[in-house]
Amino acid sequence: MAGKTSRKAAQASEWVAPENPKLLSGGNPQIPKGDGDAPVQAYIAAMPDWKSDVGRRLDDLIERTVPDVRKAVRWNSPWYGVAGEGWFVSYHVFARYVKVTFLQGASLSPVPPGSGKDPDSRWIDIHEGELDEEQLADWVRQAAAIPGWDGF
Repeated sequence: MAGKTSRKAAQASEWVAPENPKLLSGGNPQIPKGDGDAPVQAYIAAMPDWKSDVGRRLDDLIERTVPDVRKAVRWNSPWYGVAGEGWFVSYHVFARYVKVTFLQGASLSPVPPGSGKDPDSRWIDIHEGELDEEQLADWVRQAAAIPGWDGF
């Protein structure tokens, strides 16, 4: 219908960054859920200390590697995906590191080192000064090329 905006598009355009985001336990920023670049940039800006630089570098790396990447914030974490293929990576701040989770990480080569109850996801914990952009770009490239998680 001409002139009508979808509810989802209207919600994305109405998203407003919090003025002073609260840092949750471990230093993770509390950012309202939202779709698009704005909520992700608000999250990155609120990441404490050296972690904000890691967030900027991750965001830039993902955008360079997957030019049409979709972005969102859910559960106080940035999510990245491919339209029609699902979400492939997310990250979250902890007190001493940033956890980067690949939703289908068990399918990557080499497999990222962290694992838990979900048989598909794998992650890497990035500590200060330990961001390996070459390895992360390789994982991002692989993860974006396979069907991701379509949970939201």
